[in-house]
Amino acid sequence: MTERAFEVHENEWIILKDGTRLAARIWMPEDTEADPVPAVLEYLPYRKRNGTAPRDESTYPVFAAAGIAGVRVDIRGSGESDGVIDGEYTERELSDACEVIDWIATQPWSNGSVGMMGISWGGFNCLQVAALKPPALKAVISIASSVDRYNDDIHYKDGCHLSAQLSWAATMLAYQSRSPDPEIVGEDWRALWLERLEGEPFMMEEWLTHQRRDAFWKHGSIGEDFAGFPVPALVISGWADGYRNTPFKAVEGMPGKAKALVGPWIHKYPHFAWPKPRADFHGEAIRWWNRWLRGEPNGAEDTPQMRAFILDGPKPARWRDRDPGFWVAKQDWSTPETRVLGIDGDGRLSDTPAASAHPLTLRSPLDTGTGSGEWFTLKPDAEMAGDQRGDDMGSLVFDTAALAEEILLLGRASVSLTLSSDAPLANLCARLVDLHPDGTATRIAFGVLNLAHRDGNEHPTPLTPGKATDIALTLDACGYRLAPGHRLRLSLSSAYWPTILPPPYDATLTIEPASLRLALPLLGDHKRIEVAEPETENPLPVYEPLAPGNATREIRRNLTTGTTEHRISEDTGLTRHPGNGLVAGETQEEVWSIRDGDPLSATGRIERTCIIRRDDVEAKTVSTCALSCTAEDWMIEARVEAFENGEPIFDKTFAQTIPRDMM
Repeated sequence: MTERAFEVHENEWIILKDGTRLAARIWMPEDTEADPVPAVLEYLPYRKRNGTAPRDESTYPVFAAAGIAGVRVDIRGSGESDGVIDGEYTERELSDACEVIDWIATQPWSNGSVGMMGISWGGFNCLQVAALKPPALKAVISIASSVDRYNDDIHYKDGCHLSAQLSWAATMLAYQSRSPDPEIVGEDWRALWLERLEGEPFMMEEWLTHQRRDAFWKHGSIGEDFAGFPVPALVISGWADGYRNTPFKAVEGMPGKAKALVGPWIHKYPHFAWPKPRADFHGEAIRWWNRWLRGEPNGAEDTPQMRAFILDGPKPARWRDRDPGFWVAKQDWSTPETRVLGIDGDGRLSDTPAASAHPLTLRSPLDTGTGSGEWFTLKPDAEMAGDQRGDDMGSLVFDTAALAEEILLLGRASVSLTLSSDAPLANLCARLVDLHPDGTATRIAFGVLNLAHRDGNEHPTPLTPGKATDIALTLDACGYRLAPGHRLRLSLSSAYWPTILPPPYDATLTIEPASLRLALPLLGDHKRIEVAEPETENPLPVYEPLAPGNATREIRRNLTTGTTEHRISEDTGLTRHPGNGLVAGETQEEVWSIRDGDPLSATGRIERTCIIRRDDVEAKTVSTCALSCTAEDWMIEARVEAFENGEPIFDKTFAQTIPRDMM
C-alpha cells in the first residue's frame, strides 16, 4: 500500500451526550474526503499529553501512513478531559467509550469501521467495550490484559492478596492527581485540577472490600460470556509479565474469534519490549486492521491460533537484553497433553512415583519470595524473577534426575497433593525451576493459592486444622525448553513475599509426598516459524532531558530483629516534549517490610511525586499510601498534597479499616 501523508490534530474535543468533553489527539491521513478511512481508538486514563505520548508517537504515525486514523482519547477525569474518574473499568467508562466509537464512525473522514486496541488498561477496556457490541467496533488488539479480572489482574490471584494492589492504587492516586495542561484547558485548568483532587477516589478502598470473586470482579470479565464476544481479537502478552495467562484463556474460550501471540516480553508493546526478540507490532496490527476494518483479503483469519516464543534456558541477569529461544506455531490450539510426574522413593520427581513416603512439613520463612521480581514488570532487570536458589532454601524442593532428553513445554502446569494445616488459613506457592548444570536456577512458572479458595474464589471456606485436604493448584502459563543435562525442580513454599501478602497465621503445612502429582503441559505437534522483528532498533522518540533519572532496588535483612525490607527508589528525571513543550517527571519511594514469624508485621508504604511545568506554572502532587494489618483487619491510609509553584493548595487524607475476608 502506498504511504499516505497525514496530519496530527493535537486538540480535538469529543462531546458526549451529557455535555462532557473528552480530549483527543488524532493522527489523520490526508484526502479522507475522497477516500474515508478506518480508525483505531485507544482510550486510557494515562494522559496522552505527557503520559503515553512516546509510545503513541511510535505507532499512530505508522498507522496513519497506512491509511488508518489513530484516535487517542483521555477517559473522563484524566488528562485534559472533563470530569473526575470514578474507578476502574466502570459502567460509565465503558458507556463513554461506546459514545466515542459512535462519534468516530459518524465523522465524514471515517469509513464507519472502528478498531480498538491497548495495553494493560487499554487492553482490558477494548475487550470489555467489544463485549457491549457497539455496532461500529469491528476488531480489537488486546495486549497484557485479562479475561478474568479477579485472578489475572493486579489485585488478587487465586484468593491471595497481591502486594501490587497497593502499588497500583498508589500509582492511580498519583496519576489522577496530576493537573491538566493549562495550554489546552485554558484558564479553567486550576478549577478542573481542584475538582479532581477533591473528587478522585483512593481505589484500594473499593478493591479491598471485594476480597472474593463476586459481582464486582465479574463485571468486565469477558470470560463470563465468551460465547457472546462478537469480534475478532488479537491477544498478545509476554512471559516476563503478569498477564501471561490471557492469550491461552482467550483462544480456549473463543477459538473462532481469538488469535494469540506470546513473546518473551515485559509489560510493553512488543515493538519496543525487552527481552528481545521483539515483534513487528506495526506490521501485525496493520494487517489485522486492514482485514477487519477494510475487508482486505490478506489471510489474517488464517493466522495460527497460537504463536509463542519458547524460552531456551535463559539465565537470570542484571539486564535481560535478549533471551535464547525460538518461535513456534500451533494452527489449532487445544488443551495440551500432559506428562505427569510424582515423587519416587528417593524423593525425586519421576515418571515412576513411589507408593508411599513419609509426610513432610513446610513452614517457609515469611520472606521467602524475594527472588520473585515484580508481578508487573516494566524493565528487564531486577523486576524480573532472579536466581531461585535463595527462595528454594525456604521451600520444599523435588528435582528430577539430569534430563537425558529435552522437555518442551507450552501451557499451564498444575500440581495436586494432599496436605493438612495447623491453621485455618494458609497460602501455598508452587514454582517450576530450571536447574542449569552450573547450579543456576531459572524460574519457569509459578502459581499461588489461598487454601481457603481451594474449591473456588467465590465462596471460600477455612481449612479444618489437622484435617487432610486434597488441593489442586494451577500455575501460570509458560513456554520453555528444558535441555538435556538440566534438571526440573518443583519448589513448594508457604510464603511468596512480597508478591503475595501472608494470611494472619504463620502456618505449618504437612504434605503427603505420595499424593503429589505434577502435570506438565507438553508442546506437542508444532511448527517452527519466524516472527518478524521491527526494522527500527529504537522506535520510541527521545525527548529533551532536563534532569537525569535513576533507580535502585534492594533487599535489606536485619538479622537482629529478623526484619526484611524490600526497597524501591525510582526517579524518571525531567523531560520536555519537543512538540508541545510540556515538562514532566515522577519519583517513587516504595518500602515493604516483614518480620520473620510474625505475619501481622507485614507493611507497605509508597510515596509518589508528580511534576508538570508549563511556562511560568509548576503543578506538583505528592501522594502517600500505606497498608498494615491485624489478624482481623486491613488498614489502609492515603494522603494527597498539591502545590502550585511551590505553594500548598490542597491536602486530603483517606483512612479505612476493612475486615479481612479469609485472606
